[in-house]
Amino acid sequence: MFIEAIEAILRECATPEAVRAIEQGGAPPAIWDAVEEAGFLELLSPENAGGAGLSLPEIAPVFTLLGRYAVPLPLAQSIAARALLRDTGLAAPPGMTTLAGDCHRDAQGTVCAPNVAFGMICRHVVANLDGALLLLDAASAQRQWCGVHGSAGATLRWPVDVSTVPLGSNGSDVCLFSAALHAAAMAGAMNRVFDMTLQYCNDRSQFGKSIGKFQAVQHQLSVMAEQVAAAGIAAELAFNGGGMAPAPLATAIAKARTSMAVPWVAATAHALHGAIGVTDEYDLQLYTRRLHEWRMADGSEAYWNRLVGRASLDESQAAVSTVVDFARAATQHASV
Repeated sequence: MFIEAIEAILRECATPEAVRAIEQGGAPPAIWDAVEEAGFLELLSPENAGGAGLSLPEIAPVFTLLGRYAVPLPLAQSIAARALLRDTGLAAPPGMTTLAGDCHRDAQGTVCAPNVAFGMICRHVVANLDGALLLLDAASAQRQWCGVHGSAGATLRWPVDVSTVPLGSNGSDVCLFSAALHAAAMAGAMNRVFDMTLQYCNDRSQFGKSIGKFQAVQHQLSVMAEQVAAAGIAAELAFNGGGMAPAPLATAIAKARTSMAVPWVAATAHALHGAIGVTDEYDLQLYTRRLHEWRMADGSEAYWNRLVGRASLDESQAAVSTVVDFARAATQHASV
């Protein structure tokens, strides 16, 4: 029920034209207001607090859907922020809230949040500072744009006297949630890219027949489909648990696998589309640009593969004899 309702909003409000307009500095209220007024920011909030009380597996398709439409707003982050704040006794602030999973104090004592998704347009930031959960006002921060075309990402710095009173000790969950959200977004965007590429190959004719009928093209499409399917399954794994936040190992596997698929999927899509795929007027680049940005967000596959590798070699995994057994155990653990 929620999926159909949210997709109806996105289909109407999150058109490629609307995405381009927001990228160029236009106001985002049409998309944001429609989702907020429908109450969809409270999907993870408990029912006694006016929310829908969805579990992580139930809301995962929503996060994937937001990636499929390349939504240029922190809708997923705002939903997750409410879940992270639910036990603090503090009401979720109004307006756009994003996540910063890796904050630190620099030598001058300022609080720095590097490469924050939607850092240029957010009003508040739910942050992780050395394991402490913080809620920071973005208006009091110095924002430095990341410089990526069409991105609202930024590095934020708060002054020395900013309040860092912990709201909880679950700061590490901010990083996990943010990584899992990016994994889901990549899975959704790659699914959209594959659909666009398949349609183009069926429509584009060369030598008297559609290029999708050539064996070389079919081979590339089949490899692309395998990567998209694997990424989708991995992203689901991150939300396949009964906890309040995605599990660490499942999130690491999900972010690593979806990030690994991005170069394959994006490169194949552009190769099969030819020159038209990189033009600003064609929609493909709206998704492939974001795929590359999301791949690096919260750490690329190199970072998360290292964590998965350490877990597989950990003494607690001594009874696991093969990589397949390890993956099966990780999946089962995420379902608990």
